[in-house]
Amino acid sequence: MSIVKKKTKHPYIAIDSKISGGQPAICNTRIKVLDIAIRYELMGMSADSIIDEYPHLRLEQVYDALSYYYEHKDMFDNKFREDQSFLTQLKKQYPSKLKAKLNEDLC
Repeated sequence: MSIVKKKTKHPYIAIDSKISGGQPAICNTRIKVLDIAIRYELMGMSADSIIDEYPHLRLEQVYDALSYYYEHKDMFDNKFREDQSFLTQLKKQYPSKLKAKLNEDLC
């Protein structure tokens, strides 16, 4: 007997190549699902706190974004790791001038 995985409908999530680089985002906004997930997962914010930060969103939009994130968690986690790796490379290639100046002033 095989198990059929049922896909959840996400009425508040849209993917449009012209918005947010084609990443899943909350409909009629430029807020990416990954932005919501990072606040919830990594920053430990509650859904209500996310609403405080984005007062134009409704609670059902935030929960739908989180549901979409968990349904596609591997894809989002890979994207996050790629972005972090890219930022690390950029920091090595273009070191902070401010940090260098501060180190100069301390010596």
